Amino acid sequence: MSQTAPVKDPFADPIIELEDVHVVHRLRTGKLLRPDTIRAVDGVSVSVHRGQVIGIVGESGSGKSTLARVMTGLQDVTSGTVRFQGEPYTRTRAQRKRLGRAVSVVFQDPSTALNPRLVVRETLMDPLRVHGIGTEAERLATVKELLHLVGLPQSALDVLPRQISGGQRQRVAIARALALEPDVIVADEPTSALDVSVRAQVLNLLMDLRRELHLGLVFISHDINTVRFVSDRILVMNHGKVVEEGTTAQIFDDPRDEYTRSLLSAAPSLL
Repeated sequence: MSQTAPVKDPFADPIIELEDVHVVHRLRTGKLLRPDTIRAVDGVSVSVHRGQVIGIVGESGSGKSTLARVMTGLQDVTSGTVRFQGEPYTRTRAQRKRLGRAVSVVFQDPSTALNPRLVVRETLMDPLRVHGIGTEAERLATVKELLHLVGLPQSALDVLPRQISGGQRQRVAIARALALEPDVIVADEPTSALDVSVRAQVLNLLMDLRRELHLGLVFISHDINTVRFVSDRILVMNHGKVVEEGTTAQIFDDPRDEYTRSLLSAAPSLL
């Protein structure tokens, strides 16, 4: 009797895989034949799946933002392997375009991430036009749906970034990240530039979108308690290395590395 082959889970395979990745920057100091270098990322391996939230935490200069740039294709690696949807990422034009649709970024400061001369309507329609998605009428319908998804009124369509609050600007930035229906969003310190009163709102929005759209999320922060609030797994980075990795419960209940313990003892609040 023939057996039916098991149905493969489409979300089981990682979207992005990094294996023993190194990023070394040359500094302008040092001698001509022996320039000074800095290891921004030093032997990091990690995989990112849909539906999973990975928190990356560490102090400024720990390498977490450089790691995010590697994941989004914005930073070349010095050595190691990067795979996108199971294939080695070689930065061909076709791969860059596919990666740009599959992995979106939310930056730290929405006031600098958004074009100050474009109204929200144009900001959100721009990625759809670049990728040739839909007619103008279909793009406008998508933009209106995106505003609803991030909790903004339709009246926000025709305002400039300076005419809305920081929290609303970050919601626009999140809507732009969602425009191409990505598999993964990389959020690099997405609440640190916001007032304390709106940080929890933005975090809750990201968590709601993750569940509703089954998104993968890479959440980067210097605040380990904020990372705790959103993450399934946590990577603790120090001087370019992952010094500890585990589930959120493992990291908080039984931290093994002294640096992790120092971050936990120095974190006074959730937000």
